[in-house]
Amino acid sequence: MRDFHMPGRSAVMAENGVVATSHPLAAQAALDVLKSGGNAADAAIAGAVLLGFCEPQMTGLGGDCFVLLKPAGEDRVLALNGSGRAPKGLSAAEMRARGLTKMPLRGVESVTLPGAVDAFCRLNADWGRKSLAEVLAPAIHYAEAGVPVAPRVAFDWAEDAEALQGQARAMFLFDGRPPRPGQVFRAPGQAEVLRRVAREGRAGFYEGEVAEDMVESLRALGGTHTLEDFASVACEWVEPVEGPYRGVDLVEHPPNGQGATAILLLKILSQFDLAAMDPLGIERAHLEAEATKLAYDARNRFLADPDHTTRLDHMLSDDTAARLAGLIDPRRAMPAAAPLTEAIHKDTIYITVVDRDRMAVSLIYSIFWGFGAGLASQKFGLNFQNRGAGFTLQEGHPNEAAGGKRPMHTIIPGMLRQGGRITMPFGVMGGGYQPCGHARLISNIVDYGMDVQAAIDAPRCFSGPEGMAVERGYAPSLREGLAARGHIVSTPDKPLGGAQAIVIGADGVLYAGSDPRKDGIALGY
Repeated sequence: MRDFHMPGRSAVMAENGVVATSHPLAAQAALDVLKSGGNAADAAIAGAVLLGFCEPQMTGLGGDCFVLLKPAGEDRVLALNGSGRAPKGLSAAEMRARGLTKMPLRGVESVTLPGAVDAFCRLNADWGRKSLAEVLAPAIHYAEAGVPVAPRVAFDWAEDAEALQGQARAMFLFDGRPPRPGQVFRAPGQAEVLRRVAREGRAGFYEGEVAEDMVESLRALGGTHTLEDFASVACEWVEPVEGPYRGVDLVEHPPNGQGATAILLLKILSQFDLAAMDPLGIERAHLEAEATKLAYDARNRFLADPDHTTRLDHMLSDDTAARLAGLIDPRRAMPAAAPLTEAIHKDTIYITVVDRDRMAVSLIYSIFWGFGAGLASQKFGLNFQNRGAGFTLQEGHPNEAAGGKRPMHTIIPGMLRQGGRITMPFGVMGGGYQPCGHARLISNIVDYGMDVQAAIDAPRCFSGPEGMAVERGYAPSLREGLAARGHIVSTPDKPLGGAQAIVIGADGVLYAGSDPRKDGIALGY
């Protein structure tokens, strides 16, 4: 139980349905859908699409999504890959010939085709109870009427605004400046796009005037994108990947997402007695950092478009995890893994919903870096993602950029299984941090017995390409101890990620947690 003398929040408890996400308006919209007869799939779509206007620096209709879905009355999990491919004309050889050694982070080369809208339409058609028009209605309303900019959103917006170029500056700046908290953001052009999707389904986005606006805007910037590229976008239902950790099983989306990295990371950590360590102590933080380096190195070598991923079975094998764990010196940090050319960053949104019939949805939706490529279409103001920055230009690499190929993705929805039963849909935002965030959240619950909200609230640290980021929630002595072991320690400007989770209790009660690092909330009824 938390100390009620200290700032904090309790888990939200309800029996009929619960939603947890990073913005209150989106949480309320999703809950309204549940209360009016919709199911978890309907509510997740309603909340996610609305988040594109509540947090436009994080996500939008020009982005991608991944979904894990547990049907009502069952414990199987389905995975929906809503990530777009590169345009057919993209060529790593052409970029290398221009002297590029890595994918541009911004600009038209990084713009892959938006897969999320197709996935939302498919999720609604296959599993929804309400019409597409009904579930898109909240987002259409708020895109037209406007959303007051929340404090954390304003903080991120100001940091990311320098990436905006051309039409995107007109769309997302207020008299040339980022908004202050409370200023109202409107996107009437995108409201019109959603009205067309509500009437025509995916054709309202990937064909006709909306697709023409996107193609003409991208080609004017030097892109190779065509109407045929957009018309060919198609999501896929695929099989999740799973791995055990101390009596539970972590269920993750398969490649081209990086969920397998979280499974490998937990398998490495299972070689050590974390439960005997202080959850906020030096030993745990050091071991997690070292295991993270090893798991991420495997990710960088193996994960890519599922048509090109190599040796996934090797990456997830118990023998691989044991061998990697043997490389860890409990008293000294290893040198950093080889510098990455794939871009890793920290911007996305996440929503999870469980309904009265116990359908559970874990959905993550992103444009990658803040404001994606920093570009928007001329007529409707659709912000383009820069997910193509996740490719490498290394010749022969499984994740080498190529036309018609999907890049390695950082966004990963998760679920937890125990005793054969799905017990927790969850997600941890934060780009490259996400696999580490999944492992830490699960370890907080399994090794240290924290409830879902306490597990989310607990301080975080992360050993990434730039060293060891340690949140201010840790004691100064931890920073000193990590530095003494060879870690390059820093305090990040922003907290590490943001998590949402719902525990499906065997007692029939739903327990939901929402991260105070964001503006969001969990709501139930």
